[in-house]
Order: sequence, then C-alpha cells, then structure tokens
Amino acid sequence: MKAGLIVAVEIDALKTKYGEPVQIHHRHGREIMEYKTGDHELFVIDSGAGELKAAANTQLLISEFDVDVIFNFGVVGGLTGDMAVQRLCIVDQVIHYEYDTSPIDHTPIGSYPEFPSGYIPADRNLLEKATQILPDAKPVICASGEKFIADPAKKAELHDKFNADICEMESAGILMTCSLSGIPCLMLKMVSDSVEGGAEEFGKEVANTSARCMDALDTLLASF
Repeated sequence: MKAGLIVAVEIDALKTKYGEPVQIHHRHGREIMEYKTGDHELFVIDSGAGELKAAANTQLLISEFDVDVIFNFGVVGGLTGDMAVQRLCIVDQVIHYEYDTSPIDHTPIGSYPEFPSGYIPADRNLLEKATQILPDAKPVICASGEKFIADPAKKAELHDKFNADICEMESAGILMTCSLSGIPCLMLKMVSDSVEGGAEEFGKEVANTSARCMDALDTLLASF
C-alpha cells in the first residue's frame, strides 16, 4: 500500500514514533517525508493548521505521489460530555460548518452540491475495518472550520446545530479533496480539550493525546 498522511500540529508525535524518514522529497516548496511501515510506503506532509492548507497538501500527495489512500490523525475538541480528554474517535462524517450560501440559495449551512445533506462521508470500507481493529474508537460526526473553538457555548452550539461530536480545523478540506479525487480517506482523532476545556486544556494535553492517537494509527496501519 502507498499511503499519504496529512498531519496538522502533531508532527512531533509522528517523528517520535517513526524516527527519521528513509527519504525526504521536495515538491512545490513543500517537504514530504517518506517512511516504510511494514510493507507500506507512507508519505507524510506537515500541513499546518487549517482547511485550505490541509486541502492543498492532500491534493499534492494525491497528484505527486499517486497514493492509494489518505490517512489523517490528530487532536480535536470535544462537543459533548461523552467526548472527554483522550477519547479516541474515528471520523464517520464531516460537516464544514462555515460553508454557507443560504442567503442566495436557501440551502442548509454546510451543503455542497456534491453533498446536499451537508455531511461528507468517510470511506465506508475503511471505516468498517478501523472499527474492527480499534473497537474502543467511537465513530463520530466532526464539525470542521477555520477556527479554534475554545468557548463552551460555541461548542454546545455546534453540537446542537449539527449533531457533531468533535470539532477541528482540517477534516473538511481533507475529506472533500479525497472525495473529488476518488481516493479513500480515513481520519483518526483524539480529544485534547473537552466541551468545558479550551486553549489552556489543549496546551496541557496536546502532546500526550497526539502521541496516543499516533499509537492508534500505527496499530491501524499494521493491520493493512
């Protein structure tokens, strides 16, 4: 398997887990690290935070390295009491809650022509396999947008409006790009800040939750 991996702010966890890459590639001003994991080639790009960067770097891996699948792991904010710190999640669907054309066409927020319900689905085959390999990981709806959500009231609003379990800043860009390119995608997340937590809790937990989520991803990759 030739896999691409998009990493936003958790790159230290990956480097701690896998060490130095076997090769470093340079494409269009970007650095892509190549690793060998079992029989697989893994092409890793440190995208930085945000939807636009995530989408652009996902397309780079697809176009330049002809990957068979895209993975993403990372930390997220919890939107319900069930989404406590260190809760492991598998993204089932994503809502891009900032996409809004309703003033001109009266469609629901988040609704793209390709996905009129507003929810972008993850690959069903990968999702089923991941839930078997990681039975403690909960399939979730992810609210994705270009902002860090620290306010508990805003977190509650995202849950109430979209039935979302978690929130973060890259999943919509990654999953939309993969869908339009016909590439299967799976995203594994771990809660770093609970519904009542914010930037302070994130700062305390980001390193540990990144490492634990990376461990889970490694277990998943080993099963392919």
